[in-house]
Amino acid sequence: MNFLIDYNLNGPALILLGSLTASGWLDLIDVRFVNFSEVELPMNSSDRQVWRFAQANQMILLTANRSMKGKDSLEQVIREENTPTSFPVLTIANVDRLLADSNYRERCVNRLVEIAIDIEYYQGTMRIFIP
Repeated sequence: MNFLIDYNLNGPALILLGSLTASGWLDLIDVRFVNFSEVELPMNSSDRQVWRFAQANQMILLTANRSMKGKDSLEQVIREENTPTSFPVLTIANVDRLLADSNYRERCVNRLVEIAIDIEYYQGTMRIFIP
């Protein structure tokens, strides 16, 4: 499963990836974190552009702070364009806690793995706050 890492999560995503590796998950499942520069997506892309890119490439968008206000906000885009086969957006509820609290980070990793393994059950669910 490919995760599109929002530009504001590059550092925290490395920590998540390290936790996935340390816990052995990457030996069991295929998870890849992809950042904007790897897919040549401009950092100033609108929420609509980012969501559409993730959907077109069958990626789960992992974010922390995409806007919930305005006609092109991530929340509005999901409400307008989500289908039963759309991949969910995963939003880390508390990035500071992810960085500072290993138990919280482990819960985030476990939830991320659960969703990646059972993606067919989560398609169409719009946004999931993790952990």
